[in-house]
Amino acid sequence: SLFFFFILFFTVISFLKADELPKKPLTLGILLYEGFELLDVAGPMQIFGGVSTDKLNIITIAPQPGWLTASTLDSDHNIQLQARYGFNDDVDIDILMIPGGLGTFKVINNKVIIDWIQKTSKTAKLTLSVCTGSALLAKAGVLDQRRATSNKELFDWVSTQSDKVHWVHEARWVVDDNIITSSGVSAGMDMSLAVISKLWGQEHAELIANQTEFQWNRDPDNDPFAEVWTKKV
Repeated sequence: SLFFFFILFFTVISFLKADELPKKPLTLGILLYEGFELLDVAGPMQIFGGVSTDKLNIITIAPQPGWLTASTLDSDHNIQLQARYGFNDDVDIDILMIPGGLGTFKVINNKVIIDWIQKTSKTAKLTLSVCTGSALLAKAGVLDQRRATSNKELFDWVSTQSDKVHWVHEARWVVDDNIITSSGVSAGMDMSLAVISKLWGQEHAELIANQTEFQWNRDPDNDPFAEVWTKKV
């Protein structure tokens, strides 16, 4: 109905004030694929895991359910995580998260995954990416005419995936309406705490940061690694 359309619309556009959240738990859907970066997934999963299950459910999803092998920078330790759901399963994703990793170099040409990202982001209230996950969002057209950032070591490669994106080189994470992209690897944890702060309050985010003994970078413009990798290049 028109009423429910406006409820959804304003929930998205406001980038979601706590008093406007739906009564049922939100679902965070994390995409897995061969070669996803381990900390891109495990870091945000740990941070979001500090939100109670009456507020948030966390699921993993891949083209088909099953075990997928993570990448850990340039090493192969055969660490695997299980995707509980497949693309054909009937799941409603409120918050979509796309990790990066060495696997993005192959997935960037995987039409099934790219099409799924495009479709799912249209119905998600929030779309997040970590590291080179923004390359997949760009390839899917999700970032067209949006501001976005990515992993700084691979920034040049990521930015070639679309010339329709306003790429921001120096940023820990970038918010553009309901799409949030983070810099490399550990930046996903800073972004996740920022999302929690917006959805469930600053105090809740601070508690999770303290419980995990994590030094939260609260400033999205504070990106020391932009300079580090500029010098190395």
